[in-house]
Amino acid sequence: MSVNVQEQTGTYTRRVAEANAQSIVEIKFSAQEAGEAVAIEPQISLNSCEVSSGRFNYGGRLVCTLVYSDGEGKLCRVQKGAEFSHYIDDDKFVPAQRGECTLKCESSRIKREGSSWIVSVVVGAEIAVYDETQRSFVSAIDGAVCRTEPAKLYSMVNFSGESEVDDDFECVAADVLVPSAKALVLDCNVRSGVVEISGEIALTLLAVRDNSPVCLDRVIPFKCEISCDEALLARRAFCRAEVKSLNVNCKVNEEKAKCNVEFNAVLSFEGRFYEEEEVSLVADAFGLTQTIGLTYSEETADVNDSIKVYSERVNGACAAKAKLDYTCAFLAAALPKAEFSRTAEGIEGSITATLLYEQAGEIHSAEVNMPFAVTLSGLSENCSEINVAVCGMSLRQRAEGECEAEASLKITAADCERKCVKYVTSVTEGEPVTRSDSAISVYIPTAGDGLWETAKRLCESPDNIQKTNPDLKFPLTGKERLIIYRSKQA
Repeated sequence: MSVNVQEQTGTYTRRVAEANAQSIVEIKFSAQEAGEAVAIEPQISLNSCEVSSGRFNYGGRLVCTLVYSDGEGKLCRVQKGAEFSHYIDDDKFVPAQRGECTLKCESSRIKREGSSWIVSVVVGAEIAVYDETQRSFVSAIDGAVCRTEPAKLYSMVNFSGESEVDDDFECVAADVLVPSAKALVLDCNVRSGVVEISGEIALTLLAVRDNSPVCLDRVIPFKCEISCDEALLARRAFCRAEVKSLNVNCKVNEEKAKCNVEFNAVLSFEGRFYEEEEVSLVADAFGLTQTIGLTYSEETADVNDSIKVYSERVNGACAAKAKLDYTCAFLAAALPKAEFSRTAEGIEGSITATLLYEQAGEIHSAEVNMPFAVTLSGLSENCSEINVAVCGMSLRQRAEGECEAEASLKITAADCERKCVKYVTSVTEGEPVTRSDSAISVYIPTAGDGLWETAKRLCESPDNIQKTNPDLKFPLTGKERLIIYRSKQA
């Protein structure tokens, strides 16, 4: 008797490729504009990305703010922008796929070249490519004994969008030289037709107060909604927020010696969640009259479970790319940023900032670097992404030539639960099963065998085994004796 296979088919979205790339973008400032360079702040945003045949193309914009000291020792700023484009080649890329690209400044440096300053920025790109593919699984096999199980199949849904965040506040400063911002998503949920996102922007301002540089910090909360037609039921979602553009307008109130700040940021969002489909599928099967072969496929989905938020203070000695002694008066730790990697207990890395200090009546700068390690309790190994914002940093000399730093960190971690499903995709018929002609057989089982394993080993239906051995308790100990009764064939 040949088997008859019943199948179900459908489509789902999955990640098919990941890639990383680097490119160098340069911006030239005239020395007349820049004078003595003190600090630089690059701001990178993505303009476009697309997948073509064998190639992933992406482009963005770099806006670089240069802070310099003029001939009178006054701190000034100048800003320039540049468009750039790059690509990655891979045979896996096809036009029907959808791509995501995250850009970040991996490093920057400034050098003098003739009558100009050249700012070089290494732009890193993290790329993920998604594609829709077909799945087919066996739901029943006529002519075979099947073990069917309920299961959930997952299909990824990607979403993206933009939103503006505005704020206005007062700060005790005469002017703002450079703003720097990092966006963190604290919560993300899906409901019918929309994705709701809430988070915070960690804003750092390099400002001037009493003709000296000062660093000011502010946390700006935000709530946004992104439309998503594929959103149907309530779900938790993963989301990444990037600051696409940042504008700070200042109005000086000389009477109050304060500055009214109007803040505007455009945030871009990219994220994903999973739609679930409950099905009944064949997990295992065997034939009573002939052997069958089963081919399996396995899927894994990291379904967002929660976004964990940590607030930490770190401190320690730091290295400086300048000789610092007691003739140096520390003024500000400007534009701090964290680089880190995952460890078994949490994260470890370093915080880099620009130290502005006064020496012999002149303002100078030096890059400082402080290593740190943080334990993130309750975080699973399936965490999909960790983000860190430095919400303030201070520096002091604990001894001549030795620099010590303290910083506040806000950390978000998108925790996931790994869902794995294995299902039968095809069935092949084999040789006839050699069966005993005896009316009664006695079988000695293996310890730990369950009903299904026993039935499969004996090529008998589970119902028949339970019917003829009603007192058996599974799993078996190995000391039992199973009696199998067979009907006499005509």
